[in-house]
Amino acid sequence: MSPGRALARRLFRALAEHTADPPGVTRVAYGLGEQVAHDLVAEAAQAFGAEKRIDAAGNQFLVLAGEDRSRVILVGSHLDSVLHGGDYDGVAGVLMGLALQADLAAQGRMPPCDLAVTCLRAEESCWFPDSYIGSKTALGLLDPDVLDGVRRSDDGTSLAQHMERLGFDPDGVRRGKRHYEPEEIVAFIEPHIEQAPALVEAGMPVGLVTGIRGSVRYRQIAVTGAYAHSGATPRALRHDAGLAGARLITEMHALWDALEAEGRDLTVTFGEIATDPAQHGFSKVPGHLHLCLDMRSAEADTLERAEQKLRSCAAGIAEATGVTIDLGPRTDSSPTPLSPELRACFAAAAEAQGIGTLTMPSGAGHDAATFAKAGVPTAMLFIRNRNGSHNPDEAMDDADFDAALAVLETALDDPSLTARRGAEAA
Repeated sequence: MSPGRALARRLFRALAEHTADPPGVTRVAYGLGEQVAHDLVAEAAQAFGAEKRIDAAGNQFLVLAGEDRSRVILVGSHLDSVLHGGDYDGVAGVLMGLALQADLAAQGRMPPCDLAVTCLRAEESCWFPDSYIGSKTALGLLDPDVLDGVRRSDDGTSLAQHMERLGFDPDGVRRGKRHYEPEEIVAFIEPHIEQAPALVEAGMPVGLVTGIRGSVRYRQIAVTGAYAHSGATPRALRHDAGLAGARLITEMHALWDALEAEGRDLTVTFGEIATDPAQHGFSKVPGHLHLCLDMRSAEADTLERAEQKLRSCAAGIAEATGVTIDLGPRTDSSPTPLSPELRACFAAAAEAQGIGTLTMPSGAGHDAATFAKAGVPTAMLFIRNRNGSHNPDEAMDDADFDAALAVLETALDDPSLTARRGAEAA
């Protein structure tokens, strides 16, 4: 076993032990668990000669010097977790970068340019209600209002106050201060466990990610009808909010079936379906139903079609059932394609190593989206993982981690990886 692989195994165990919160682990953003994780990986990196650098927001870069010190390859992910999460979400990406560095150091090899293991802050928006805080701050793109306007879910303290408590520089964040300029970054590479069973079903250890799905979200859909007696009220006189909501759900799922048959990429999820517990009852026609809807796609035009269908369905169902359907506030994110050139480089590396891969989109959001939108060539490698993510049962096999690491190591030897960005920057 290589030194890097042995180091990764040791750190997986150490992080699980030091941030344990049964039944899983908890690493609160800008809290103790996240800081413990940053300190552990920094100590390991400095032991083989990497340099620790911290930006204004507390993002950590562990830099192994390369032949070209003017440019850098970033490899990493985030180290915070959801409450009672698993051992691998985010962590696998950081430890893969660290394993790559450790192997290079053991061999006495310099990477073609600086190689920085990137430990990003606050990716999990369950702690601060804003997406991609770590990558936005790393690129100087965080809306300054977020610093004082969002508060941590467990203690109500602002993001700026938490940064100050840990000795970071929220005023620098307000000014857009960043450690690396985008044109210095050859690539941002984010290894990450897969968060669904596609690789398990395909029997493949590694996924090559085409892009990160965008979304259209309605969190407060209100279906309002009229409460009535379940036995005494004839169908023609009912205004059944439950029936109307059920029709909306089934019609949107029928749309998903139809678009999927066309080869379109879409997911449709009604994650909350609730009548009012203060008023509903066994013998009452429901007068109110709450829904929330999350639609995602890698294709902007598919999201547009789905939203148009949602609005037409809601109007038609409301008229037919005598209810009102208020979709409420809308939020969205745009689909983010990742670098096809980097993906081709990783595909060639996997083929050279005899490692099977699956080309696939990412349904979940990742910091990689921020880097890609900023014009940085960006790639993601998914690692096969059973039981999904954001739960204590995340299950990544060491052999699959090793396979993804082999792809990354082989790709680093491809001269086109750094030559391409050099030509672009020039």
